[in-house]
Amino acid sequence: MKYFLIILMLISIVPLSSAFAVDSIISEEIEYIVDGQSFKGLLTYDSSIQGKRPGILVVHEWQGINDYAKKRAMDLAKEGYVAFALDMYGDGKEVPRSDAASISRRVGSDFDLISKRFNAALDIIKGHKYTDDNNIAAIGYCFGGGIVLNMARMGTDINGVVGFHSSLNTGLTAKSGDINTKILAIQGDMDPVAPLEKQTAFENEMKASGADYTYIIYDNVKAHNFTNPAGSSYYEKEAEMAWDSMLGFFDSIFN
Repeated sequence: MKYFLIILMLISIVPLSSAFAVDSIISEEIEYIVDGQSFKGLLTYDSSIQGKRPGILVVHEWQGINDYAKKRAMDLAKEGYVAFALDMYGDGKEVPRSDAASISRRVGSDFDLISKRFNAALDIIKGHKYTDDNNIAAIGYCFGGGIVLNMARMGTDINGVVGFHSSLNTGLTAKSGDINTKILAIQGDMDPVAPLEKQTAFENEMKASGADYTYIIYDNVKAHNFTNPAGSSYYEKEAEMAWDSMLGFFDSIFN
């Protein structure tokens, strides 16, 4: 069993990780079918890179596949990965905020549905000509963080998952031996959606399950979706730190 808990108080400005305009970035809308329903995701990669490279799935926030999820897929392509921003709701749509809570609860609580939709996207990225299918990870934000953590709980054998300000307690609890992938979870210490008692319960679950996980908590972060510039409260330095922590995690899990 291997685990780390990291609590960070930022006292200096952290340089932004490399993200810049690249003409060689290719993006393709991919339509796929799961149980007769249409789904639309965005697949991105850097065409100037030769050969295969790791693939990263990006799972969106509670409003569905939005510009932020697509931007993060593009950012990952700029970092040298094949990335696929998948669609958990269908039709590639972003749902109104007024409907997001009910839809995310319905989808997020149906674990068989989650598995089918996630694995359909996994098959797509594994099958891409530039993807090294032995090196795959998934990241998720808010609702999407809960999805990737649940896939870990359900025994996905991809190399790793990263949850940013995730829905930590989803009704699915890992038991000893359930988790086969490495986990990086990143939260704010005063997250109103995942308060201290939920964060403590999550860490206790990870320890009891024997998961190989790293848990990073940023001090004095009072917002939930702190990494999204378009969100209600953006913490720029912490968002940059979280991205760089993810990149370091990828370096450690990929062959």
